[in-house]
Amino acid sequence: MNDITPSTILLIDDHPMLRNGVKQLIALDASLQVIGEASNGEQGVELAKQLDPDLILLDLNMPGMNGLDTLDKMRETSLSGRVVVFSVSNHEDDVVTALKRGADGYLLKDMEPEDLLTALHNAAAGKMVLSEALTPVLAASLRESRPSGDRDIQSLTPRERDIIKLIAEGLPNKMIARRLNITESTVKVHVKHLLKKMKLKSRVEAAVWVLQSNVI
Repeated sequence: MNDITPSTILLIDDHPMLRNGVKQLIALDASLQVIGEASNGEQGVELAKQLDPDLILLDLNMPGMNGLDTLDKMRETSLSGRVVVFSVSNHEDDVVTALKRGADGYLLKDMEPEDLLTALHNAAAGKMVLSEALTPVLAASLRESRPSGDRDIQSLTPRERDIIKLIAEGLPNKMIARRLNITESTVKVHVKHLLKKMKLKSRVEAAVWVLQSNVI
C-alpha cells in the first residue's frame, strides 16, 4: 500500500470557477490535497494562519487586498508553507516584485494541467517554481539589476553561509535541517538573521544573489 501523506494546499483566488477547476485537477492526484479556499486576501491570510498548509496558491489581482499585500501579510506570520503566485500576468514588474517580496514561485494560469501538477509537486518539495515562459523575463531583469556591492558574505557566520548555500540549491528548511543535523526551528532563526544581515527580502532573492554573485 502506498501510504503517503498528501501535501496540503490552500487556494486564494476571487474566481470561484477557477478555484473549482484547480480543485478538480488536484483531486486527480492522491499526493496533493486542497484543504481550504479563500475568495479574498483577508480571508486567505486568516485561513493560512489556521491551516498552515504546505503550499498556498495565490492570485495577484483580487479586489480589496491584492496578492502582493496578501503576500506581505503572510510573510509577517510564521507560516511554514510555501507561497506560489498563480496569475494571468506575465509582466516583468509583477513577476520580479512578487519574487522580491517573498513568493516561492510564479505560475501562469494558462499553463497545461499536467505542467501545473508537476509544478505543485516541485513547490511542495521545496523547489522554486516558475512557468517556462517567464524564464527569459526573469533573466532579463537579473541582467539589468547587478548584484549589490554592499553585501559581504563574510558578515555571515559559517553556519549562516552553509544555510544560504543550501537555500541557493533550492532546499526547504526541513531538508536543510536534516542536511546540517539541526532542528527546523533553528534553521528558521538562521534564515531570518541572514536575510536581515544581507538586506535580502526573501529566500528567492537570496538564492538569486548567491548564484549571480558567485560568492560561494
